[in-house]
Amino acid sequence: MHSDTISDFLTRIRNAQQAGHRRVDVPASKLKRAMAKILVDKGYISRFIDIEDGKQGILRMFLKYDAYGQPVIKEMKRISKPGLRKYSGSEEIPKSYNGLGIVIMSTSRGVMTDKEARKLNVGGEILCSVY
Repeated sequence: MHSDTISDFLTRIRNAQQAGHRRVDVPASKLKRAMAKILVDKGYISRFIDIEDGKQGILRMFLKYDAYGQPVIKEMKRISKPGLRKYSGSEEIPKSYNGLGIVIMSTSRGVMTDKEARKLNVGGEILCSVY
C-alpha cells in the first residue's frame, strides 16, 4: 500500500518511459490531474484522459519522446516526502536545472509551477522537479 501517491505517480511515468511505452495509467486524484495538466502545458507529455472505473478513476497519460526515441522527461524527482515535507516561501522557491526544468508546487492558490508561484508571489509545498 503506497501512502505516497505522488512518488507512485512519478515512478509509473519513469518506468513506462524506461520501457518505451506510449502511455501510462495511474489512479486519478485532483492533485495528480493538476500535475498532469502542468506536464501537458509545459510539453512534457502530449495529453491525458480520464477513464471512469467506478472507483476513483484512472488518469491515462500519453508520453512524449524526441526524434531519437528518447523520453522528453529526462528526470523527475520527488522533493517533499510524507516523512519530510518541504515548503518554500515565495522568496526561496528553488529552480529546476537552472530554470531549464520545472518545479511543481502545491500552493494556497492551487497546483502550479515554480515560475507561476514566483509571479503570484506565493509559496507552498514543493512536490517535485521535472527536467
